[in-house]
Amino acid sequence: MPGLYLEPTGFLYGEIARQAIAAGEALPLAGSPRIAFSAARLQEGGPGGIRNIFLRASALPQLSEPRVKALLARIIEPRADIAGVPMDGPRIMGILNVTPDSFSDGGEHFATDAALAHAADLVRHGTDFIDVGGESTRPGSDPVDVEEEVRRILPVLDGLAAWQTPVSVDTRRPEVMRAVAGGARLDIINDVSALTFSSDSLSTAAELRKPVVLMHAQGDPKTMQDAPSYADVVTEVFDWLEARIEAAVAAGIDRAKIVADPGIGFGKTLAHNAALLRSIALFHGLGVPLLVGTSRKRSLQRVAAAELPGDIDAASVAAALDAASRGVQIVRMHNVEATAQALAVWRWLNGSNP
Repeated sequence: MPGLYLEPTGFLYGEIARQAIAAGEALPLAGSPRIAFSAARLQEGGPGGIRNIFLRASALPQLSEPRVKALLARIIEPRADIAGVPMDGPRIMGILNVTPDSFSDGGEHFATDAALAHAADLVRHGTDFIDVGGESTRPGSDPVDVEEEVRRILPVLDGLAAWQTPVSVDTRRPEVMRAVAGGARLDIINDVSALTFSSDSLSTAAELRKPVVLMHAQGDPKTMQDAPSYADVVTEVFDWLEARIEAAVAAGIDRAKIVADPGIGFGKTLAHNAALLRSIALFHGLGVPLLVGTSRKRSLQRVAAAELPGDIDAASVAAALDAASRGVQIVRMHNVEATAQALAVWRWLNGSNP
């Protein structure tokens, strides 16, 4: 049977969303009464060819095909809190790179004092999570050894130990996960390899019992942008993430603690990234919170015709707002202040404040 995919569309917000849900003309997205969808695109097929069927949301509960019913159930079911943060609206994950070679801010926060000062700024400006990384995974980057990665992030995590803001550790190495969980701060594991980097990754994450972000990437960071290729990027990334979620659950990871990230810029061309962002709502069919990271990505730099990654914070915020309008629960950002301001105005205009 060809693959089936269901993408919610026709989004409504705030009081209009509540009224439409009550009238039976819309369905709640991820269990939230503040965002609803009034229509959907049923996609049949995949890399070999696609047929689209457009449906009103009110007609969806009457569909009998088991796969469609399962996708619809995943789309509308509430999402559990992640590290104590409700997933009922767009949240911000502030980026704290403790590296000398990240693509846009390498070296700025490499010293522990500078990193903690930046973390304080992220919190002051409204971040919901702090994402700490000690290994650059930008295109063309070289790996660092486990000891160096731990050496970079451990003092920062120690400094964040008493903070109330949940801390995510951006690592693909189970040895690093264990090292920081053994005595430092670890609330979320954010793995760009979706727990495929090591044969011990799945078991380690299951043992630590922390929420985990599973991100899609095609290839290793060193070579992933050399010649990324897909027959149909949206369905292939969806299928891959769906399989990784099932593998994680089979390994003992609680499905309610899983977040999915399509991996914008990780083994994707400009066209691939655009296709994923335009169809990001389809990924609600995974049944878990969605995280999108477009901040200062090279694709946005090209679209905005900017000279440097640091010059595209406005473009980054625009992409984050578009993702939020499609129900994405977490946006991973460098400029938290601008993002928080933009989301505050977006909520105000759409009447979707908590």
